Amino acid sequence: MRELLFNLTLAFRAIRNNRLRSWLTIAIIGLGLMALIAILTSIEVLKAAVYSNFSSMGSNSFRISNAIIRQKGGGGMQRSRDQSKNISYDEAKAFKERFDFPSVVSISVVGTPIATVKFGSEKTNPNIRVLGIDNEYLQIADTKMEQGRTFSDYELYSGSYSCILGNSIAKKLFKKTENAVNKVISVGDVKYRVIGVAEAKGGSMMMNSDNIVYAPLSTVRTVYGGDKSYLLNVSVNSIALKTKASEEAEGLFRAIRKLPLGTANDFSISQNDSLVQNVLDLIGYIRAAALVIAIITLLGSVIGLMNIMLVSVAERTREIGVSKALGARSSTIKQQFLSESVIISLLGGTIGITLGIAAGNMVGLVFKTGFIMPWLWVAVGFSLCAVVGILSGIFPAIKASKLDPIVALRYE
Repeated sequence: MRELLFNLTLAFRAIRNNRLRSWLTIAIIGLGLMALIAILTSIEVLKAAVYSNFSSMGSNSFRISNAIIRQKGGGGMQRSRDQSKNISYDEAKAFKERFDFPSVVSISVVGTPIATVKFGSEKTNPNIRVLGIDNEYLQIADTKMEQGRTFSDYELYSGSYSCILGNSIAKKLFKKTENAVNKVISVGDVKYRVIGVAEAKGGSMMMNSDNIVYAPLSTVRTVYGGDKSYLLNVSVNSIALKTKASEEAEGLFRAIRKLPLGTANDFSISQNDSLVQNVLDLIGYIRAAALVIAIITLLGSVIGLMNIMLVSVAERTREIGVSKALGARSSTIKQQFLSESVIISLLGGTIGITLGIAAGNMVGLVFKTGFIMPWLWVAVGFSLCAVVGILSGIFPAIKASKLDPIVALRYE
């Protein structure tokens, strides 16, 4: 232990005596590792942003609905036809009560997709979807309020005639969304009191999320009848758990619908994660490219540090001769130069990793993902620095340990 402390002391003294050369080497290693850690931290930030932002698009959820079966119509044309039995409210409720996988389950139902919403002399086109929801739906759909509030438990279960408007509807009827709250509107022939306005979410080819009137599930069942097909939305905490959750959901719902073994499902489980997977695959390619660049950079650092250590051996030849003449063993000389090489490499690595984490999290400020600490890559970075130090210092250390003390003392 004392010998190790002595060698470390000599290594730090040598670094201090050659400040410029040592710090230039530390800077080379630090910059190379900073680039690597910055890229890898940025990738972790991007992954966190993907998981967060795509959750509103259903990347961490799946839906159980009627099965759509394609059949050939007249003239050989393909047409979609819903041939499955409706998912009843009792079946949907039984699934929600019995599904014990760690998740959030909601029941919803479309009252009508062609409603007209009126307020005073203003009215919308007859393309408004009336959606009956429970208290978990808005959470799963990542729908936030721009104005007002969400449904209370009393409103949800008492059949209250209150509603939440999609953003486009509120702007169409009231010009400003803040003017909509507490107003009474007509949805078809039924009057509702507006308690909130959802944030704008935009739409797709299938549905515009801003053209929806959200009402309590019990109210929609009363107004539009209870013989409709209900939808089950299931959200899990992690995308990685979704496949297992959907498999368990399929088994449970088959049992609820009493489907015999070997028969096909008369319902469908749909997922929307292909876009997320494509983005994550692209991020994987970026990570691979970053690792290749890092390997090339670190090879350059190995060569540079080895060159510095060889110069150091040449400059301290007489010092090595004096040490050997005074009884220093070859192993001690070897450890001294190897310690110096590893310390320089680790100092560069520490600076590079710190700056890399800071630079990578600058991306996190843009995507608002919070601070990301890539512990795995920090450990890998320090390990690479230790390897660089050993590889760079082993040959100069062996060369120094094999010097003949008499020749070394005569060296000018």
